[in-house]
Amino acid sequence: MPQISFFYGIYIWMNFSDHQPPHFHAWYGDYKIIVNIKDGIVKGEMPGRALRMILEWLEEHRAELMKNWEKAQKGEPLDKIEPLK
Repeated sequence: MPQISFFYGIYIWMNFSDHQPPHFHAWYGDYKIIVNIKDGIVKGEMPGRALRMILEWLEEHRAELMKNWEKAQKGEPLDKIEPLK
């Protein structure tokens, strides 16, 4: 599962050939979530501040995430995405 970004202790990654809908995984400490790229729906639990940062990052990089999703479905190498600043 390739890591595509890291910021403030939050790891972001995608699986190759993963199930629909397009999504990414986020990990922070003992917390793990799955975030739908298109609508930001979250499955799992995450502390509020970390979740807000992840959703802000999603808004800034939605197009890049979709490109990576398409690459992942084809088994192509994924691009790194700028962290939240």
